[in-house]
Amino acid sequence: MFRAASLLLAGAMLAGAVRAGDTQACDKPLYLTFDTGHMGVAPLVAEVLQRQGVKATFFLAHEKTLDGGGSLDNRWAPWWKARAAEGHAFGSHTYDHVYWLADRAGGFRMRPSAGPHAGRAADWGTAQYCEEIQRSAARFHDMTGAEMGAVFRAPGGKTSQALLDAAAQCGWQHVPWSPAGFLGDELPSERFSNAKLLERALRDIRRGDILLAHLGIWSRQDPWAPAVLEPLIEGLKARGFCFVTLRDHPSYRAAMARPAPR
Repeated sequence: MFRAASLLLAGAMLAGAVRAGDTQACDKPLYLTFDTGHMGVAPLVAEVLQRQGVKATFFLAHEKTLDGGGSLDNRWAPWWKARAAEGHAFGSHTYDHVYWLADRAGGFRMRPSAGPHAGRAADWGTAQYCEEIQRSAARFHDMTGAEMGAVFRAPGGKTSQALLDAAAQCGWQHVPWSPAGFLGDELPSERFSNAKLLERALRDIRRGDILLAHLGIWSRQDPWAPAVLEPLIEGLKARGFCFVTLRDHPSYRAAMARPAPR
């Protein structure tokens, strides 16, 4: 029994050393993140990430999909469960993809782009906004049995200090993206070709950048992910970069370690 225990302890120490070595070896980290969208490229994204051995962070909203459903409906639940099992990380993108428009006395002017009130602006209080962020966390848990981290990304990245303070009061930390990390998959393809977006990203991305892409964009005619995602990952790896989730980001590590409020 003593020998078996010793072997188990040695194995655990070795595994810890390997993990520590991996962390130390990753001295040029990048944080690849995906927001939901119409989900048309979601299977491709999952395939590329698995083939490249890359872990990403996904921000979830219940957006309209190409098949007329929603990105968090039962059809997509197995997809999300598989990504959770693979070790990716997750945060909220609000449930109905709700945009901040302006601050109001005691609250905010908001407009969902999905759900039953899509396109209609309304005044919300702090409690309503917090509930909206939490809805994605609850749905994620229902689909996967896993917990999100206590992080969120406002649709469009649109926020105010008052909005960030309100979210923080109910336990959520906002995650923007780096300027060079805006990968351009939502820009018009007639003005921003995939080749130009790839060239720009490989030229401008720097250590520690948070990168942003989507699981499907309605407005772009020439989809970004099939042409750019894998060459981008390979090109950045060739420059010595490595990919980790926001669980390893110094600014978000603590929030990612907390189960999301739901």
